[in-house]
Amino acid sequence: MQKLFRAPFLVALLLALTFSPLLASAATDDANDQQQSSTDTPVVKPIDAPAALSALQKRLDNIKQAVSSAKNDKSLSGLSDEALKLAGDADTLGTALQPLRQQVQAKVDVLGPAPAAGALPETPQVIKQRKDLNASKTALDNQIEQAGAIKTGANNLSAQIAGLRRDALKTQLALNTGSILGGNFWSALTSPSSDDAERFGEYRQQMKDAWHLAFQPEWRIGSGLLLIAALLIGIFGGRVLDIPLAWLTPRWLPVGRLRRSFFAFATAMITIMTLGGAAELFSLAFTRMPDVSDWVQETGDLIFKLSIFSALIVGLGRSLLSIAHPSWRLPGIADPVAKTLDSFPKMLSAFILIFGLIEGINNLVGTSVAVTLFGNGMSALLVAVSAAFAPMRVNRQRRKMLAQGEQPEARSTLAGLLHLGTSVIAFAIFVALLIGYIPLARFLTYELLWVGTVIACLYILMHMAIDFSESLFSPSTASGRLLKHSLSLDDRHLSLAATLLSAVAKTMLLLIAVTLLLGGNFGTTTPLELFSKVVDVWGGKGLEHLNIIPAHAVNAIIFLIVGWYVLRSAKRWLDNDFLPKTKMDRGMRASLVTLFSNIGLVLVILITLSVLGIEWNRLAWIVSALSVGIGFGLQEIVKNFISGLILLTERPVKVGDLVSIGGVEGDIRRINVRATELQLSDRSTVIVPNSQFISQNVRNATMGNAQGVATIALTFPLDIDPEAVRNMLIEAYQAHESIQDTPEPSVTFSQLGPDGIVLSVTGYVSSPRVVSRTKSDLLYEILKKLREAGVSLGRTQTMILANPDKLTAPTEE
Repeated sequence: MQKLFRAPFLVALLLALTFSPLLASAATDDANDQQQSSTDTPVVKPIDAPAALSALQKRLDNIKQAVSSAKNDKSLSGLSDEALKLAGDADTLGTALQPLRQQVQAKVDVLGPAPAAGALPETPQVIKQRKDLNASKTALDNQIEQAGAIKTGANNLSAQIAGLRRDALKTQLALNTGSILGGNFWSALTSPSSDDAERFGEYRQQMKDAWHLAFQPEWRIGSGLLLIAALLIGIFGGRVLDIPLAWLTPRWLPVGRLRRSFFAFATAMITIMTLGGAAELFSLAFTRMPDVSDWVQETGDLIFKLSIFSALIVGLGRSLLSIAHPSWRLPGIADPVAKTLDSFPKMLSAFILIFGLIEGINNLVGTSVAVTLFGNGMSALLVAVSAAFAPMRVNRQRRKMLAQGEQPEARSTLAGLLHLGTSVIAFAIFVALLIGYIPLARFLTYELLWVGTVIACLYILMHMAIDFSESLFSPSTASGRLLKHSLSLDDRHLSLAATLLSAVAKTMLLLIAVTLLLGGNFGTTTPLELFSKVVDVWGGKGLEHLNIIPAHAVNAIIFLIVGWYVLRSAKRWLDNDFLPKTKMDRGMRASLVTLFSNIGLVLVILITLSVLGIEWNRLAWIVSALSVGIGFGLQEIVKNFISGLILLTERPVKVGDLVSIGGVEGDIRRINVRATELQLSDRSTVIVPNSQFISQNVRNATMGNAQGVATIALTFPLDIDPEAVRNMLIEAYQAHESIQDTPEPSVTFSQLGPDGIVLSVTGYVSSPRVVSRTKSDLLYEILKKLREAGVSLGRTQTMILANPDKLTAPTEE
């Protein structure tokens, strides 16, 4: 395509340069024949220039169209070369048209201006020649201007393509740009391009102008004071503010863990305010003047944003390590280990500030991709060195402590996973840099920094939220006592309120952390941009235009892990901490926990797929597949799933109920998504599909009344004293510890016949599960009392068939 558009331009340009002298000579002969004047300069008409300009404009339009559909860096690189070649061709055409324009101007000068009024009139031939020359000069001016516009447009397009290539380096992670050991990586230093040198020279000149402007007589004193204030605040501000903080914390806050968490939070905030304030004062010293350039202003904003993020890392290191106050250290880190790690946050923040500033300046001045890759590669290398060196130093210090007989801190599983993950990512960054995948190394570097920062902030804020909730509602604090007496609450209500408040705070913090993990970018994301990214996460891209990029895949994995962890933690909190403090029965609590876990799991899966780039309103193929699957083999599973939801919402049976279904009787232990577990009296378990509880008759012995009934029917001879036997039976029931006093035990005269008297004695127990054991104990006691009183039971009658053809009289056994 490039050759097709290049050929017409070369042909038109060659024709213009070849035939224009001949055409000019012919025009000169005609003019001499007509006017017989002393003018020897021919009239020039640039016949082929419009065709050449049209070809150049068409090439520019085609390159723009190709840029909009380019998919990879190789295509963008080729289009950038075409744009630069087009700029050169347009410049060549403009240069070729300049001599023609000078010739026409020379002829106009020879003719001179038109005669004034009253002077001798010119011949018609001279008037026509002047008119033609002026028209030719105007046409050449327009053509030269158009060629310059095409050249400018091509250069701007090349700069835009370079910007697109720099932006593509953040998403096209599987792009091999060359190893850091190769010569191409270091070419930005060894042999910088003239364009980069020109851009950096212009940027450096604007920085010099801003410096000289800041120290002009009218601005000199203010600039000096701002720089001195920035230096003093940056070096001594944190140390000065730490003194009143350490003095006020134990005096203003109640005794407890809130002192430690608040001190860590306040230390981080002091560091951010002092270093960020110092950076703002430094930037203000050069950007407050009205005549400052846009590059200087944007550089000042960039310095402030990067300083805030770097200060956040330093502040997190100071608050978590707490070298000056080891007794208030929030995490369980041994003091030698903390001192070993003290220098790493400062070194890491310095790397981030320096190379973040380099990358920002590269984007600001529009440097080449080679310079951008060099800055990204060096920043990734140094951050990876820090990330790998810190765990090595920690392990060495722990081994040293063990060798000296000291016991290091007990490392939790989560801390071990973070330690391992940091080492693995640092190793992956090294490998990516060595084999030439610098965009991948940059992505891993920024993800490591951002995820680590968010986790550290979440750790501090979550501890402070929990400690604040417990301190606010603690009966031993002034606030807790005030709430207790003013609202007439007991300790159980205060504990429940503290648990609920801490849960709400932790949930909000987790949501914010997940939002930051999905939308953050090296600390330079504004709140508005972050909100837009969160909205885009929920929108997805849709399967019809599905474009899953590695950044989205990593975000989906992060959200899946975080969501699963949050769901497990919330389920454990509900089951062990919050719901037991309420007055709900055990079955209701189990149903709520199961329903919460099922809904939470579905939401985590849906949101994970949305983060991956899937829009749910376009999942027509999934709906079709599910319809076919349900029709052929999933209908039972779906029926049991829906039945399980009905059981959890309507609660005809619940966990802990004693039910009988299909000849099986047992206690409900768990209601799962597909089936319900019944525990029988012999401790065995029966799995019953949920749909059977909806479609069959179920006997629930504990649904309406949790009490059980122990009834025993006895047959006595006709010659007994019914009143005495009745009193004996009631006495036996009242003496048993399981029989409740209300309702009282009772004896019913059930039957009177020739075989004897049938008396039924009834008593209530606390649960149907103890009926069988209670009846057994009562039978032992009743038989004992009847023997002591000399009362016998009636004889039962049975029918014996001696001959199948002849019935015999009944006999007594």
